[in-house]
Amino acid sequence: MLLTRHQTNQGARWAVDGFFVWRDFTLSALLESRRDAMLQTLAMMPRSEPASGELLAPIEPLQEVWAAGVTYLQSRDARRAESKVADVYDRVYDAARPELFFKSLGSRVVAPKMPIRIRADSRWNVPEPELVIVVNRHREIVGYCAGNDVSSRDIEGENPLYLPQAKVYNGSCALGHGILLCESDQIGELKIRLHVRRNNRIVFEGEATTAQMKRTLPELVGYLTRELDFPSGVFLMTGTCIVPGEDFTLQPDDLVRIEVGALTIDNRVSA
Repeated sequence: MLLTRHQTNQGARWAVDGFFVWRDFTLSALLESRRDAMLQTLAMMPRSEPASGELLAPIEPLQEVWAAGVTYLQSRDARRAESKVADVYDRVYDAARPELFFKSLGSRVVAPKMPIRIRADSRWNVPEPELVIVVNRHREIVGYCAGNDVSSRDIEGENPLYLPQAKVYNGSCALGHGILLCESDQIGELKIRLHVRRNNRIVFEGEATTAQMKRTLPELVGYLTRELDFPSGVFLMTGTCIVPGEDFTLQPDDLVRIEVGALTIDNRVSA
């Protein structure tokens, strides 16, 4: 099942597999249930007219977005190359405990087709295409969406303690185009693709797979929820496996396309 959220004349509405469901439906209420009950509820839910209106980010204000770092070898190597204290990333990559950090409130997440941003005080900004898993209040993985963890690499590279400034700012988190509900073992080998288009030509592209991830998804969820509850569910970015080099930085008006499995999100860059 695919959950999408749309802007209508009556406000935001959710759709299941392309058809609107009742107006009172909320993702927060759905994620309060266990996985089997969620699927049963959705299967029995009446559908109305075909979904229409602009796509919104598939998240509500009550959900938070968190992120895991250095979960792929490519990410470790890139962070080690950019940092003045490179060994910290080796230690994170090899440690039992993963790197986890807060990324965004649900209310700040950028929707498909809406602008992502680059910081004015940074000279090196990159998109980070990521598998984003959706977790219910019972710590069960119920599906995924595509995500862009926009980052300022020079700020993080100057000092790892600057990570929040490199990662958390207006327009730095995009999710889309919906939530694909599926078994967690179906997320193990998804293709991830990144294309950046500038002046009608591709200036960067890359492809990888979630099978390259060092850590397991249940492992990441286990650490995130070990001492932290999410009554309305949580979105977890699982790390990037495509890292542009030092010769690339995002520029205003770039068009960034990210594909994660069957899902796609496009965003244009705004300064």
